[in-house]
Amino acid sequence: MLMMGSACYTPVARYPSSLFRPSSINGLCFRHFNRPLWVARAGKSQLPKEDGEAQIAIGAEEDTLLGGNSGIISACFVGLLTGLCVVLFNNVVHEIRDLCWDGIPSRGASWLREVPHENTWQRIILIPTCGGLVVSLLNIFQSALEEGNSSEYGFKVVLKPILKAVAAAVTLGTGNSLGPEGPSVEIGTSVAKGVASLFDKDAQRKLSLKAAGSAAGISSGFNAAVAGCFFAVESVLWPSPAESSFSLTNTTSTVILSAVIASVVSEIGLGSEPAFRVPDYDFRSPSELPLYLLLGIFCGLVSLSLSWCTSWMTMATDKIQETFSLPKAVFPVVGGFSVGLIALIYPEVLYWGFENVDTLLETRPFVKGLHVDLLLQLIAVKVVATSFCRASGLVGGYYAPSLFIGAATGMAYGKLLSSLISQLNPIFHLSGVMDVASPQAYGLVGMAATLAGVCQVPLTAVLLLFELTQDYRIVLPLLGAVGVSSWITSWSIKGKPTQKQPGSGELSMLTSNDLDEHKCFTQKILVSQAMRTQYVTVLMDTRLTQVVALMLAEKQSCAVIVDDDNLFIGLLTLREIQEFCRLSNETNKIPQVSQVCCMPRETVTPVMNLYSAEMIMNTHGTDQLPVVLEHRPVGILDRECIDVACRYGFGNHRIPFHTDILRPVTKTRPKSSHIAICL
Repeated sequence: MLMMGSACYTPVARYPSSLFRPSSINGLCFRHFNRPLWVARAGKSQLPKEDGEAQIAIGAEEDTLLGGNSGIISACFVGLLTGLCVVLFNNVVHEIRDLCWDGIPSRGASWLREVPHENTWQRIILIPTCGGLVVSLLNIFQSALEEGNSSEYGFKVVLKPILKAVAAAVTLGTGNSLGPEGPSVEIGTSVAKGVASLFDKDAQRKLSLKAAGSAAGISSGFNAAVAGCFFAVESVLWPSPAESSFSLTNTTSTVILSAVIASVVSEIGLGSEPAFRVPDYDFRSPSELPLYLLLGIFCGLVSLSLSWCTSWMTMATDKIQETFSLPKAVFPVVGGFSVGLIALIYPEVLYWGFENVDTLLETRPFVKGLHVDLLLQLIAVKVVATSFCRASGLVGGYYAPSLFIGAATGMAYGKLLSSLISQLNPIFHLSGVMDVASPQAYGLVGMAATLAGVCQVPLTAVLLLFELTQDYRIVLPLLGAVGVSSWITSWSIKGKPTQKQPGSGELSMLTSNDLDEHKCFTQKILVSQAMRTQYVTVLMDTRLTQVVALMLAEKQSCAVIVDDDNLFIGLLTLREIQEFCRLSNETNKIPQVSQVCCMPRETVTPVMNLYSAEMIMNTHGTDQLPVVLEHRPVGILDRECIDVACRYGFGNHRIPFHTDILRPVTKTRPKSSHIAICL
C-alpha cells in the first residue's frame, strides 16, 4: 500500500482487464471485478475480508474436485477421437497420392530420377498445380463461410477444421512440400476444443485439453507417445501466461492419457511400424562428440535459413498481392506450379510420406544413396520449396520438411567427415584416436537438431529420435547437437520482436489455423477490453531514482510521462533507464526523466483493435504501447495483455465489452514528489 498526500493507493489485483467493468465512486473512476479485490479510493483503502477469501478458496477447491474426473474422461475422449481422425486423415492422404501418382513405386519420388522426363513431366507439373487449385477453392469456400450469417456459429466451428484437414490432405496427397504433423496437431486441438465445449467450460481445463489434443496429434502421427507429451509441454503449457502456470503440474495425467490412447489407436489403424525406417545407430567413441556439436552449428544455420526464407517469401507474397491487387486464391496455384517445376530436377522435394527420408538415410533396399553434392543441393532446394509453399497458402506442417532437411544435412556432413578422415588417416594415423560413425548416425542426429532449431522444441526432438531408435547411446550426441542448434536459432532472434521464429508461439510453425484464428480474434477485440488500467505516471522533472522505486513498488516495467495538465508526452521503460545509467558519465548529479525521454512513443487508442496494435508493436520493435484518448493516457497495452485476452477469449468465445470507453482520469499529484498513480 502506497501513501501519497491525503490519498491512499492500494494496488489492484491483477486480472485480465476485460473482466473488469467500469464504475465510479467518490469521483474516482476504477473497475470492478466480481470477486473481492483491492481498489483505490480517496481516503482509506478497502481490503478483502477474510470470509470472502475463505469462500473463494472453498469454491475453488470444490470446483477442482468436481472437475477432476470430468477432465480425465474428456482427455480420454480427446485421445480416442484424435487417433481416429489422424488415422482417417493419413488414409485419405495415401488414397489421394495413389490416385494422382498411380503406377509410381512405393520407394518414393527418387523413382522419377530413373525414368525419362518425356514420360512424366506433365504429371510432375500438373498434379501439384491441381492440388493448389483445389486448396484455393477450399480457401474461397472457407472465406465465404466466415462472412456468412453469424447465427450459424456452431456449424462454422465444426466445418472450419474439416475444411482445413481436407485442404491439408489435398496439399500432401498431390506432393506439395509440406508435412502432415501440423494438420495432425490441428486435428487434435480442434477435437479438444469440441470436447471442451461439450463437457468442460472451465478455461484452465480447456487449456489442459488443448495440450492433450496436441500431444495426441504428435503421438498418433509418429507413433511416439513420450515425444507427444513433451511437445504439449513445450508448445502449449510453457508458453502459457503466468496465471495458467498451474496447468503444467495439474495436466500431466490428461496429457499422458490422451497421448497413449491416440498412439494405440494409430498403431491399430496405421500399423506398428515407425513413421520412417530408422537405421541402426552407430557410436564409435566419445572422441567424436565434438563433431556432433559442429553438426549442431550447421543444423542451426540451416534452421535459420528456413526461418528467414519463410519470412522473406511471406512478406514478398503479401507485397505482390497488395501491389497488383491479386486475389489470394492465385497463390496456392502458383505455389503448386513452382513445386512441380522444381520437382522436374529434384523430385525428392515432393512429399511422399517419409519414403524420401528413408532414401536419404539409405535404409531401403535396392535404393542407391545420394552423393554429397546432390545432398547439399537438396538442402537449399527443400528450404526454398517449403518456404514458398507456406507463403503461398498451401496447408501443412514443418516437421516432415525439417526432418528431411536435417537428414540431408547430417548425411552430407557424415559423408564429408568420413572422406576427410580416410584421407588424413594415412598421414596422422587417426584410426585409433578418431573413429567416425556411419553417415546414417549423423543423419539421425541432424534430423533432431534441425527439428529443434526450426520449431523450437528441443526436448521433443531429443525424445522423438530416442524413442524411434530405442538406443541410449544416441542421447549424448542428440543433447549436444540439439542444444547447440536450438541455442543458435533462439540467440539469433533474441531482442528482435519484429522477427518471429517459425516455431515460436503456440504451434505457430505447425498449423496455419491457429495463426488465422489468432488474427481473426484479435481483429474483434478492442484495446480498451485488454489494456491495463493500472499504470504509473511521472513528470519530466521527476528524478529517475523516484521513478525506479515507484515502478518496482507497483511491479510495473514502464511509466507514462505526462505534463502538468495530464497530457501524454512519452513512455519510459526500465530497460531505457538501465541503458541510460550504464552509458551516463554523470556521477554526482541525479538524472531526471527529461534526460532519458528523447523521442515520442507510438500510441494506440481505446477503439483500435488488438491486431492493429500488435502490428504496431512488431513494426516498431516494442513490447508495450501507451493507450491515449484525447491526448491523455488511459492505459497500457503490452503483449501479455494480448495473450491473456486471446486466451480468455478462446475459452469463452468472446470478451464482454462495455460501450463506455474509459475516460481519462485527472489526479492531483503531490507537488513534493511529482509522482502519482492512475488507476
